[in-house]
Amino acid sequence: QVQLVESGGGLVQPGGSLRLSCAASGSIFNIYARSWYRQAPGKQREFVAIITSGGTTKYADSVKGRFTISRDNAKNVVNLQMNSLKPEDTAVYSCRADAQAGTYWGQGTQVTVSS
Repeated sequence: QVQLVESGGGLVQPGGSLRLSCAASGSIFNIYARSWYRQAPGKQREFVAIITSGGTTKYADSVKGRFTISRDNAKNVVNLQMNSLKPEDTAVYSCRADAQAGTYWGQGTQVTVSS
């Protein structure tokens, strides 16, 4: 089992920045990919960014150039640095871990971009 806990969400003005963190605990040695997803009100959950155990990253076109996913292996934390935020980035952001034993999700953290 893997437990994931997100932090760092909140309210920010358009053009501002936020940094989300996702801390993993439990059977973390089997994780081969960590990612972020988001779900806006009335919309389906969508992929945001992923980082593999090898360090490869990939982003959704909508966030490319604005968001950066990174990891701190010593702390088992994956971060999502979000810059130049737009109102359309408003959503509940959830982190995900893909492991040999299965897929795990955090509880989500709210990000609201509004003036």
